[in-house]
Order: sequence, then C-alpha cells, then structure tokens
Amino acid sequence: MKNTTQLLMLNAFLLFFILSACAQDPKKKSATNSKTTTVMKNPYYSRTSKETLHVSDEDWKKVLPEDLYEVSRNADTERPFTGKYWNTDEKGTYYCAACGNLLFRSGAKFSSSCGWPSFFEQENKKSVVYKTDNSLGMERIEALCGRCGGHLGHLFDDGPAPTGKRYCMNSIALDFEPDNK
Repeated sequence: MKNTTQLLMLNAFLLFFILSACAQDPKKKSATNSKTTTVMKNPYYSRTSKETLHVSDEDWKKVLPEDLYEVSRNADTERPFTGKYWNTDEKGTYYCAACGNLLFRSGAKFSSSCGWPSFFEQENKKSVVYKTDNSLGMERIEALCGRCGGHLGHLFDDGPAPTGKRYCMNSIALDFEPDNK
C-alpha cells in the first residue's frame, strides 16, 4: 500500500511538473499570437529590403514582443518541442521574425528530433551570419540574421547531406509564409 501511494504521489508530482513547465506566461506579449500586430508596429520589418539594420536594443525593445525580443536580442532559447515550427513540414518560406529577412526555404528543413526547427542550408550566403558562442561552458556557432543581427539559434556539423549542417533555430525567431498563400 505504501509503495502504491508513493507511486501515485510521484506520478502526480511529475504530471504537475510537466504541465507547469509547458505553461506560457499569459502576461507576455507573444509574437506567435500577434504576428500581424507585430509587423504593423515594427518599422524595421521588410521582406524586400536588403539594407543591413543598425538599430539600438532600446528601439528593438519598443517594437518587438517581449518573448521575441528576449530570443532575438538577448540570445534566449525557447524550450524544445514548444515552438510552432519544430515539427512542421508545410511548404513555404521562413523569414526573420524581427526584420523580415529571407532565411530558409522549407525544402531545406528536416526532422532532426532535437525539438527545434532544423535546416541543412540557408537561402543565400548573406541571409545568416555566424559568431563564436562560448556561453554555458560550450563552444558553439551562433546563427544570426544577416540583416538585423538577431539571434536565431545555432549551427552544428551533424546535419544531413549535402551540407552536413544543422541550423537549429528558435521557432519564435522565424516568420513563416506558406507557398499556397
């Protein structure tokens, strides 16, 4: 009886932990829920401009939703398996959610089972740029938007052919337009 009670309590605790870990903060403005509003209030967002942006963090903070700001400007990372694009296979184009820069086509997306959307190549050689990231006691390559310098995710050398690369991106840093639109 004691073991059954302990097992039930452990299961209840685990269920509570899992559900609370997946909960979103309702006070945060979400870029994924207010895309149209975000784009309308963001004067730096353009899917056609190739101009490199030099915008202060203060100005970005005024125009980006809090969760997108934290990822894009402070290199935060969304939890794995929570972003809206990690398990999507719809055909279309991925843009930077902060500035609208063209980043990836869906043909370069693959299922890596890492919990974040993964791509094996960027759309063009200027769409994503890189910088060494030694945070968290690891040496990684940070992937940044080539237009606004916003954090997108990281680049790893464990992807599929033909490139062998895995662009591991935060869904919130991406804006997607399906081909059928």
